[in-house]
Amino acid sequence: MKIQQLQYYDKAWKIYVHADEFDRMQCQLVLVFGEPSLITDTAVFNYLERSYPEAHIILSSTSGEIIHTDVFDNSVVVTAIQFDNTTIHCAETTINRHQNSYDAGQYLMQQLQQNDLSAAFIISDGTNINGSELVAGFNTTNTNSVPVTGGLAGDGSRFTKTFVGLNQLPAEGVIVAIGFYGRQLQVGHGSFGGWDEFGPPRTITRSDKNILHEIDGKNAFELYQAYLGPYKKELPGSAMLFPLAVKEPGADKAVVRTILSINEQERFMVFAGNMPEGSQVRLMKASFNKLIDGSSRAAQHTVNETIAKPDLAILISCIGRKLILRDRTEEEVHAVNEIFGTATCTTGFYSYGEISPLQTGSLPLLHNQTMTITTFTEI
Repeated sequence: MKIQQLQYYDKAWKIYVHADEFDRMQCQLVLVFGEPSLITDTAVFNYLERSYPEAHIILSSTSGEIIHTDVFDNSVVVTAIQFDNTTIHCAETTINRHQNSYDAGQYLMQQLQQNDLSAAFIISDGTNINGSELVAGFNTTNTNSVPVTGGLAGDGSRFTKTFVGLNQLPAEGVIVAIGFYGRQLQVGHGSFGGWDEFGPPRTITRSDKNILHEIDGKNAFELYQAYLGPYKKELPGSAMLFPLAVKEPGADKAVVRTILSINEQERFMVFAGNMPEGSQVRLMKASFNKLIDGSSRAAQHTVNETIAKPDLAILISCIGRKLILRDRTEEEVHAVNEIFGTATCTTGFYSYGEISPLQTGSLPLLHNQTMTITTFTEI
């Protein structure tokens, strides 16, 4: 695997990494993560199309860009990959072509299915998609149980419009899936949060997929406001600081769920993933050190005895972590790089949701408020 990394910042292109034998004409895959107004700029896309004429170019808007050990806003980061022994196939769809997010997930996974599929990576619109349903659709058609990871596009802290594209300018409602084929590619994954639960456990008593109406028979929005205290004036943005831990009936572990939007008139909350009735929920809060340690643990989880230093690591971290860490945001990226070392190329973005199995061999889930890492190594 040979990699070239670029960044577009302050109206100029800069080379971050360039492998000696990298050949842009042989490059198969280009991952492009950027600020929404830049990622939809025709001049930026045309530059990439000219630079990598034979590659599949996948673009996603973000809530912050990651490259090497740095975190940026208002930039575009580019990772161009030339595989030695791996082939790829990309598929895309838009949510309005399907009845729901579940059907979209099923459709995309069906487009990737081949005998030698070794992994799939998803980049999805982050505001018009039910992430839990999307992943569930993938799971039902993932006949070979290959690892599926990825994330939901971001829009800063605005939560208005997100953009994703495959070989064209990004648009709203788009979902892209990348299939990786071949036995010489090793894919690792790790996902960890670092949040603390507090307050009594409560039960979801009325919900509709990712729309939450009642907890313990009481209006969930009013209950949530009471917990937030002075932070309620800053909703919906302050909801990122206090996500919910959701443990579904029969589940071993809870997943974290973040509020995407609030309907104050009808008094309900819309979450990034499903909120099943009967689930136990608790509020969560964070400390700087535990979030940073969580990023380190996610990186450690991707490492095994044979692959300690991957060729490429894609870091997808939740916007909520960035809002809390503020000036210390780069520390969680540094924590990851301390595990991998300088030989690993790192890229990624701050997202509205992360996709990964909790452990090797388990089904992927939608996560919020985690650092989720996918590693790639050709052997």
